[in-house]
Amino acid sequence: MIGTDVSMVKGVRIAGPGREFLIDDEPVDIVIDGGAIADIAPTGALRPTGEVLDAGGAWVVPGLWDNHVHTVQWALAAERVPLLAAGSAAEAARLMTDAEPLPDGRRVGAGFRDALWSDQPSLALLDDATGEVPTYLINADVHSTWLNSAALRREGFSAPDGVLREEDAFEISRRLNAVDPARADDAVLRAGERAASRGVTGLVDFDMAWNADAWPRRVAAGFAAHRVEFSVYPFDFERAVESGLRTGESHGSPLIRVGALKIITDGSLGTRTAACSHHYPGDPANFGVLTVPPEELTDLLVAATGAGLAVAVHAIGDRAVTAALDAFTVSGAVGTIEHAQLVRHADLSRFARLGVVASVQPQHALDDRDLVETHWAGQTSIGYPLAALRRAGVQLRFGSDAPVAELDPWQGIGAAVDRTDDAREPWHPEERLTIDEALEASVRSSVRPGEPADLVLCGEDPRAAHGDGLRRMPVEATLLAGRVTHRS
Repeated sequence: MIGTDVSMVKGVRIAGPGREFLIDDEPVDIVIDGGAIADIAPTGALRPTGEVLDAGGAWVVPGLWDNHVHTVQWALAAERVPLLAAGSAAEAARLMTDAEPLPDGRRVGAGFRDALWSDQPSLALLDDATGEVPTYLINADVHSTWLNSAALRREGFSAPDGVLREEDAFEISRRLNAVDPARADDAVLRAGERAASRGVTGLVDFDMAWNADAWPRRVAAGFAAHRVEFSVYPFDFERAVESGLRTGESHGSPLIRVGALKIITDGSLGTRTAACSHHYPGDPANFGVLTVPPEELTDLLVAATGAGLAVAVHAIGDRAVTAALDAFTVSGAVGTIEHAQLVRHADLSRFARLGVVASVQPQHALDDRDLVETHWAGQTSIGYPLAALRRAGVQLRFGSDAPVAELDPWQGIGAAVDRTDDAREPWHPEERLTIDEALEASVRSSVRPGEPADLVLCGEDPRAAHGDGLRRMPVEATLLAGRVTHRS
């Protein structure tokens, strides 16, 4: 049934946004016409006019969005050595020893987290393990990359310990992702199918590349798994202006829209470079880095606004978040702050007053909780706020930052609702959201007439699910504009 255009979803119970218009949980039929919901009626009240998808009493929510994805890097992660389990630099190096080189002759591993390692990455350690095969280990947050000597020579970089950070690390990531377009597109096609199996009908692509050509090419070649908003970066800003790109406009296909200008203004917690108001423990001179000075950031936001582009400002530390809000205030720009992992109390209401969306990744709070207890123990700002932002009237949008975390909206929803994913007590339970609030942050539509027929059929009622049951929610079918993109 994959690829079938459906005219009716029969016998379904509405669980997400749109349910507030119903008086009970009895099954209904959803009539679809022209890719949109045309009507909702009690089961059997209306005659179908085409293909019918019998939901059998399943629960439906609007199509899910991942609002922060590095698409090609996420898609290529399947062919890279997973390093998340490495508990030390020595173990990570050993994992790369026998790794099979990729077609371009490079060994690539991804996902290591070194912030709590007892040993340190070094050039000698990696050289001893990997020899003369160019070898690259990408940090989970992509803000640092560990290379052996052969890789440093190949790329024209030098580093005493083999570790490149921030912009140099981003450059290496761009080069590793710049594979043959056919190979990248095939990986994206397969990854899109996996995303559809978890109910994804839209994503925001933050790949560090010129995406304005890549996405129309992929759709022309058959990609139809979800909607896409693609970003541009400051190094391509002039090209975007000359190409006439404007946020929100369709670009080559109804599935593709122009997104925002993405600006990275500080580092990350894992690399100890997120710009904070308190120094990192044991390093009194280290308050993180503002990679874009405040005056330059304001100028970029003014230029983007004049060109018709929204902005997506990466700001993790509280000092970076404040600087980003200052720039929004002066420029009048619209858009998002990406991550917002440490926020001053006074800045919560500023988000709301300025209409700035908080684009956050709930799973990061759980993945980073041990890092926070070590590296942000003395911080007085709010770590990984969700409920605090919402109470202040801020719109939340959820994402994964894939491949940093798994691209599965149910993981983010579960993290927001439970604030734990192991046997430990919830981490800062005062920041938990309700299931309805978490779903609202994960969708762009509702189940009601006139809305897009982007629908997810769930095998269980999300409102009654808890813990692992919510995170592993069975997805029976996914529809994009009434077209089946996944059927279990």
